[in-house]
Amino acid sequence: MSKILFVVTGADHWTLADGTQHPTGFWAEEAVAPYEAFKKAGDEVVVATPGGVVPTVDKGSLAPEVNGGQEGADRIAAALEAAPEFKRPVPLEDVNLDDYDAVFYPGGHGPMEDLAVDATSGRLLVDALDSGKPLAIVCHAPAAMLAATRPDGTNAFAGYQVTGFSNAEEAQAGFADKAKWLLETRLREAGVDVQVGEPWAPKVVVDRNLVTGQNPASSAPLAEEVLKRLG
Repeated sequence: MSKILFVVTGADHWTLADGTQHPTGFWAEEAVAPYEAFKKAGDEVVVATPGGVVPTVDKGSLAPEVNGGQEGADRIAAALEAAPEFKRPVPLEDVNLDDYDAVFYPGGHGPMEDLAVDATSGRLLVDALDSGKPLAIVCHAPAAMLAATRPDGTNAFAGYQVTGFSNAEEAQAGFADKAKWLLETRLREAGVDVQVGEPWAPKVVVDRNLVTGQNPASSAPLAEEVLKRLG
């Protein structure tokens, strides 16, 4: 049995370029699909958030149109409701990486608000990357990489091949012209080698112990890749 740390955004909004707060949080499928895959494999999941706040699910991620219909939406909402770990998170500040076999970051727009500038998360990412343990990050959660800097100021993920929510997807989602910054652009500026595929199609990129997924559809294949590595 492996013990897997889920680092989840504590934000319930995303501040747009004009100062308005767009309600958000974590994206349901990106948490539920890996959670179910890991639990089915017999693994233990621990959820951590900044300050130990109970994470907010993005209401948009529970809508029928992003879950293949009402039945899918009901299923994912029920799965989330039945996952006690999301109701009792531990403070990210108290996490000891040595206690875990793998680390996973689900997305949603929330990480753009808090994890992108969270020093505790940034240090954890650097340590996880250097540990050789599987480190999996999906969709908007690569925003957290922006806080992962080494003592010389360089980004720990510079030179790594990663994927994440693309500028094209952000445009199709209707937020590209409203956002303060775009994830793909900022990662490239930090020296990260961003690989993007077709919008909304599953894409997983593996580089050393780092496994990244582009979008919600990539969360299940990303979890399978992690499970292969945990063996």
